Amino acid sequence: MKVAIVTVRSASGEAGGAERLYDALVEAFRRAGHQAQEVPVVADESTFEQIKRNYLACYDLDLSAFDLVISTKAPTWLVRHPRHVCYLVHTIRVFYDMFDSAFPDAGPQHRAQRDLIHQLDTLALSAPRCRGVFSIGSEVSRRLRQWNGLDAEVLHPPLWGGDFHTGVFGDYLLLPGRLHPWKRVDLVIRAMRHVRAPLRLVITGTGEAEQDLRALAKGDPRIEFLGRVSDAELVELYAGAYAIAFTPMREDYGYVTLEAFASAKPVITCRDSGEAASIVRESMAGYVCSPDPKAIGEHIDMIWQDRERAEALGLAGQAWVSCLSWGNIAGRLIEMSVR
Repeated sequence: MKVAIVTVRSASGEAGGAERLYDALVEAFRRAGHQAQEVPVVADESTFEQIKRNYLACYDLDLSAFDLVISTKAPTWLVRHPRHVCYLVHTIRVFYDMFDSAFPDAGPQHRAQRDLIHQLDTLALSAPRCRGVFSIGSEVSRRLRQWNGLDAEVLHPPLWGGDFHTGVFGDYLLLPGRLHPWKRVDLVIRAMRHVRAPLRLVITGTGEAEQDLRALAKGDPRIEFLGRVSDAELVELYAGAYAIAFTPMREDYGYVTLEAFASAKPVITCRDSGEAASIVRESMAGYVCSPDPKAIGEHIDMIWQDRERAEALGLAGQAWVSCLSWGNIAGRLIEMSVR
């Protein structure tokens, strides 16, 4: 079959977890013997007028040359094709679960914009326009059910690659990822004030919150910011960590969890951290605690005090992540398209 994977790419060209997911999905269909290609839509979400143009651009795509179309991220599901299946990465979250925080003083105009996005998404993801919806995780499926009244089977995406491997249990807690307020790196920095274990906190990545986070950590010699690191350096940092901290707010998925598991390291996360919390509970490969610095600090101390337990948790995570398969995902998407 000729398969189109319709994706959203930022105008800046910045690549992250979603972009790596796209690449892996295209490769999965190719390995299954299909002619697969990415059909990218460059989307600018700086204004609501531009967001509407993004929706229209997807609606206007001519995909008649393809036998199967897979949509991925808002607003790609506006495509028109008789064999359209969605593998939902996420909707535009400022119009969903992040609406109140993004627009604390929302008036009629913002609420009308939110309602329009909900209506468009619900219509496009419903039969007959879409033969079926799958999602990357239970957090995304829960949101879809809550806001759009639609169900989506969960297909956890595996890692796209990387030579993650086990290593020694070192003397530091690793906190990787983008330094964005929604990632709540500040929770872990504040937690270090309650940590008695002789552990350092190593933070990688850059982002909008970096200056504030550096100011918050100032004066604590145990906290180190490495900035942007290469993929190879990140792999080694995972391998040498004692545990991984990942405490975002309602995360869609979070490859940090999978990277930690592939490195056989336990994860400390929070019960409102979305899919990260769900995966840690399911795999029994870490600790899920309240989003409170003191509680996080207590769990850091707890995991340090029981090295044997930490190693067992890491191995449980490694077993969980090793069961994920891109081939299975491609097969399930194809199966739904022929129903």
